[in-house]
Amino acid sequence: MMNVFRPLFPALLLLLSAFGTPAGAADTIRIGVSCPMTGGSADMGISMRNGVRLAVEEINTMAGGVAGRQIELVERDDQGNPDLGKSVAEDLIAREKVVATIGVCNTGVGLATIDAYQKAKVPLLVAVSTGTPLTKKYAAEPEHYIFRVSPRDEVQAPFVVAEALKRGFRKIALFADTTGYGEAGKNDVEKALAAAGLTPVSVQRFAVGVKDLAAQVREARAAGADAVISYTVGPEAAVLAKAIEKEKWPVQIIGSWPLSWRNFIDAAGSAGEGALVAVSFIQQASFQRRNAFIAAYRQKYNTPVIPAPMAAAQGYDTMLLLFYALHQAQSVEPAKIRAALEKLERPVAGVITTYDHPFSKTDHDALSGNMLVMGVVRKGQIDYAYREDAQKSFVVQRKKP
Repeated sequence: MMNVFRPLFPALLLLLSAFGTPAGAADTIRIGVSCPMTGGSADMGISMRNGVRLAVEEINTMAGGVAGRQIELVERDDQGNPDLGKSVAEDLIAREKVVATIGVCNTGVGLATIDAYQKAKVPLLVAVSTGTPLTKKYAAEPEHYIFRVSPRDEVQAPFVVAEALKRGFRKIALFADTTGYGEAGKNDVEKALAAAGLTPVSVQRFAVGVKDLAAQVREARAAGADAVISYTVGPEAAVLAKAIEKEKWPVQIIGSWPLSWRNFIDAAGSAGEGALVAVSFIQQASFQRRNAFIAAYRQKYNTPVIPAPMAAAQGYDTMLLLFYALHQAQSVEPAKIRAALEKLERPVAGVITTYDHPFSKTDHDALSGNMLVMGVVRKGQIDYAYREDAQKSFVVQRKKP
């Protein structure tokens, strides 16, 4: 395992030589992990958790932890339920005394939990959820404790809309669930369409857990839609794809990143083939750090395919960023960790990108739109939709203002 990871750590070794690893207290540094490990969103939750675990294993075994103290993960399953997510956040803060939490996969859960972290002044690093409001609500506060290492829908939705326009589609049907994620995504898609002088010809809303979307598909087809944009999680996106296939409607499906999950690809089967999806990470050979990460995940979890590769990669990178912030702060005080995150002094080589000042006092989103690529479901796998994107993947894409 350590041989697989060794290429990832030259910068870490330099960091250790700068700070040293003095014998610290015997207690651990407790980091919360909150995500759905069961239910329809489990693909992203388990993948994120496993990515975080991989990073912690490296940190604890190869770096000796942080100043001699091992990192301990306090993991909780929020089941994608906002009420449970809020209780989990309060428990992690008050009873478990975590110094920071990595998590939030569902935007609705995030909207229900960010208040607790902000009020307690404990950093929350959102590794998966893309809902735009999560990092905006407290952005004007003198001390802002919500950070994110995933592409927010404010950049993802225009990317999806631009793809539709590039392919000549102008009559868009928008399918969005009624969760916080679907609502935020719907708003960002409509905003991106409005910027191009367009409005959706059909907007269909549905609850998570829906089993049949035939009537909504027929309505969208009757409205003359030439493309369908999906903003929902994997199982419901599969219901949509199968309804389109049953209707024998040759329409292009384009969507946000849940179209890259295994529970979409496997459940949709032939109906999902050709679907286009915006992602920050594709599980294919690329530069060395990505290759080492993919190999390590496969070896550790005995699986050839990561259920939600983007979630796993972002979870891994988020833990690395938190590790570097802890080292820089030389403290487990949440306020000092927040300050270090806002002004990281050295680049952090991750698997999505190399993070060079990923956050600032006024910008708590680490990923920018140029890091997105268009994937396509091809033969039951996510492939690059464009050859130039596959070639570009060998070059690290840095954050743009």
